[in-house]
Amino acid sequence: MTDERAQQRLSFLAQQGFAGARIEALPADASFRRYFRLHDGPRPALLMDSPPDKLDVRPFVTVATHLRRLGLSAPDPFAVDAVLGLVLVEDFGDATFTNLLANGADERALYALAVDALVQLQRAPDATAVTVPPYNRALLLTEASLLVEWFWPAHHGAIADPLVLESWRAAWDAVFDALPPGPTTLVLRDYHVDNLMRLDGRDGVAACGLLDFQDSLLGSPAYDLVSLLDDIRRDVSDAVVVEMRARYGAALSPAPGFDAWYAALGAQRLSKILGLFVRLAVRDGKHGYLRHLPRGTRLLARQLETPILAPVACWFDTNFPDWQRSLEVDAAMLASLLVAPRPAA
Repeated sequence: MTDERAQQRLSFLAQQGFAGARIEALPADASFRRYFRLHDGPRPALLMDSPPDKLDVRPFVTVATHLRRLGLSAPDPFAVDAVLGLVLVEDFGDATFTNLLANGADERALYALAVDALVQLQRAPDATAVTVPPYNRALLLTEASLLVEWFWPAHHGAIADPLVLESWRAAWDAVFDALPPGPTTLVLRDYHVDNLMRLDGRDGVAACGLLDFQDSLLGSPAYDLVSLLDDIRRDVSDAVVVEMRARYGAALSPAPGFDAWYAALGAQRLSKILGLFVRLAVRDGKHGYLRHLPRGTRLLARQLETPILAPVACWFDTNFPDWQRSLEVDAAMLASLLVAPRPAA
């Protein structure tokens, strides 16, 4: 960050009464955002720094406010400068589910809390009463295509032929054509253990802190559940997956066709993330995400056994039969691919 940006942060903090606060930079995530913990200020807070030419903070503020109205625990965005892309938010601490699980917390209890929070969101009559875009087919196809645009070159050392991408999209079109109509809800999109927190001193679903929801859209209720349980970042025990799906089903009685949507969106999301994690390594130099690729391929292979996904499974058999082999990513080789024209998204 430039000295000018640092001065903008300091000026914003001073305007909000945090002039004397000690600023601690927190580890970066997969986005352009940065977070800073503020010590010795008038209240516990984080400073969110979202460069306005990269990310708009207004969706975060809009969805956070909406989730809080629904009785869920999103951080309070109590001071906002949307022009500069700076937000002061409530500090939920460090007790992410990821950290808690690494320190021996009860997996079942944490996942039950996450499912219950998701149920409260989807059960709310006004869950969709928020201005966010739809999760339409065009976006789903664009996301799934990241597998061909980035994961494919990591295996082949060359950009995929446009006809390969065209056939991939056609396979997904066949899947989406076969899916039955279903209900719509607010989809948080990154509903997994890195973005969930346990908040001490709060009861019921309020004890589940929600993070990283600024990209929320209106789409299928299945998306966030499969994001939670088919997590490329960690192995969730089969017993917990079965129990949590039953817990969710007992609370909401999903519409017919939910299982097909669950499988299809699970595979779509995994396709997106396999491509995204390679892109993070190649384009942004964030190589740590590559360690999750073997788990992602295993999870995707399992979803492809579902009948609704037969067109995509056939595509892999025809175009990419060795996609599950161990992927040794050579960052220099992959970086060289950036000079080649990329397929249109």
